[in-house]
Amino acid sequence: MNILVCVKQVPDDSIEVTAKDNKPNLSEIGKVVNAFDTYALEMATRFKEANDGEITVLSIGDKTTEKSLKNCLAVGGNRAVLINDEKLKESDTLGTSYILANGIKKLEEENGEKFDIIFCGKESTDTACGQVGAQISEILGRGFVTDIIDVSVKDNIFSLNQETEEGYNVAETNCPCVVTVTKPNYDPRYPTIKNKMKARRMPIDSLTIPNLDNEKVGREGAYVKVINFYEPPKKEAGIKIQEEKCEDSTLKAIQIMAEAKVF
Repeated sequence: MNILVCVKQVPDDSIEVTAKDNKPNLSEIGKVVNAFDTYALEMATRFKEANDGEITVLSIGDKTTEKSLKNCLAVGGNRAVLINDEKLKESDTLGTSYILANGIKKLEEENGEKFDIIFCGKESTDTACGQVGAQISEILGRGFVTDIIDVSVKDNIFSLNQETEEGYNVAETNCPCVVTVTKPNYDPRYPTIKNKMKARRMPIDSLTIPNLDNEKVGREGAYVKVINFYEPPKKEAGIKIQEEKCEDSTLKAIQIMAEAKVF
């Protein structure tokens, strides 16, 4: 199987972000692979191990993104490709999808075959828009299934377990297709020292995409622009009700809500 995983490098969300000039101060925050993309890569790796094949990892970024791509190579990726172009910075989700889709087309032209399946995380932890996977599938004209937690294939038909608000669905789509991955019932693997050393020696291929429509990429081509940032309101401390009897606690709670004009 010919597999591609789209990944994004994001600020480490395990570290508290402070504000500077009314914007998140990311200068001292480390960069990591987006969490949902690590689930996508782990699922792709398990799928590769069960069905044979190779995984190409594709990302848009600058020189610092190479570290994240090396980490992807250490946990299952066979090839890493980086699209690094200053004019692509500050693209919105549609611009990002347009860039990735055209990058995928160029890789497929170079390889002489299409990717059988393209994995994306369901959303990024920095903007949480959840649009890129769907937009890539629309641009490429391929089948699309969201929020999957498992995948299998038989006779070039993919069977996908999809998580929904009501439970789980089993969806099927033809090859080639695009899927987005939510958190499955397992965690991404950690790289071994041997695989880390091997990944360090592996190259990061640079991909240049000619003839991109400048009206679709970068800040000027973005349909969605960030105007300002606001911190979420701080939660007020709750009210503790500690009456001796449950009945008295209930009555007091109702009295407090009535005074606050909740009802």
